[in-house]
Formats: sequence, structure tokens, C-alpha cells
Amino acid sequence: MAKYPKIPEATIRRLSNYLKCLEDLEAKGEKVASSSHLATICNVNAAQVRKDFAYFGEFGIRGMGYNIKELKDHIKEILGINREWRIAVIGIGNMGSALLVYKDFLKQNYRIVAAFDIDPSKVIGHISERMGRPVEILHIDRLKEVIEARKIEIGIITTPPQEAQKVADLLVEANIRGILNFSPAPIRTPEPVKSMNLFFTAALDNLVYHLTNN
Repeated sequence: MAKYPKIPEATIRRLSNYLKCLEDLEAKGEKVASSSHLATICNVNAAQVRKDFAYFGEFGIRGMGYNIKELKDHIKEILGINREWRIAVIGIGNMGSALLVYKDFLKQNYRIVAAFDIDPSKVIGHISERMGRPVEILHIDRLKEVIEARKIEIGIITTPPQEAQKVADLLVEANIRGILNFSPAPIRTPEPVKSMNLFFTAALDNLVYHLTNN
């Protein structure tokens, strides 16, 4: 695992990108990749690749490169996705519904095992098919009971902004371990619950900044 107590967030984001690139290379039948080759397809420089991996130990053989399968397994272990993570989605509007049928979740060991909403028309008799398996949409009143029974560790919030903090509080009360918030309103959670706010417009702002200043 990490050789240093604090790893830059940018490095962690790049690890996820490296993993996707390695999976693409493996799908093409390739067995070994140099840092320069990995850097090219991941759109970074080779020195950055080596620096990112150096936070976690020595990977690869000098002059030969990285064994793709071994490096992929190392990154999965570092990221913690070498085992299944059970997820609940709260708020089954357009985004929540899209997440329920997002098949790539299973590739990374993320499994949505429950969904919640407050709208009776979505809850009663509604079943979404995800990879051939039904995902029940339950009333949010059952949140704590179901999270405990199904050993859910992560909650994804896709509610309207005015409901996001209320849902986060319910998840904290249900002893959730982590929350990913897609609502356009930020949430706050007490330790030890980890939370992350992802704002679509913030990503657009970042893109437009670079378009404007280049």
C-alpha cells in the first residue's frame, strides 16, 4: 500500500485512469506496457506515471516495463476495488435511473443493491432491470432497515438540491460509510463518514476556463 501518509488527490484520480488504460491494453491482448506507452494513452508524461506509482512501491522492471495484469491488480488493491462494494442510490429521477442501468459499475466491483425514492409512483410496483437482476425501488422510510440488512456501505445521492442534506443525515443515521453526492447542493457529514460532492457545472467551469485561457 502507500509508502507515504498523504497521497495527492490528483494521483488517486490518475490511478483510476491508469487502470482503465491497462484494461484496454489487456483487452487488446498486450502483456507488458512501458511507462512511456502508458503515459501516451493516458495523456500524461512518463515521469508523472513513475512518480505516481512510486508513492506505493516499486512496480515493473527497469528496461522492460510493467506487467499489465500485475499492475492492474496492484492498482485495484490500492484503490480498494479488489472486493465488492454494496451501494444504494437515493433519488430515482433521470440521473438516478441512469445509474441503475450503468453496467460498468460491476466491472469495478460496485454493486447497486437498493434504490430509494419518496415518490409513490416510482416506489410501488416499479422494478428496474440492471444486468438481468432487479433493483428494487423502495420508499426512503425503509432506508436504515435496508442498509443494515443488505450491508450497504456507500450511498449515492441524486435528489433535488433542497433534499440532499436531509438524505445525507438519514444515511449518517443509518451508519453508512461513504456518500457520493451528485445533487447540485453541497452536503456535510461528520467523521468518520466520508463524503464527496460532485458538481457537473464545476467540471464545465474548469473546461471553459481552459478553453478561454489557451
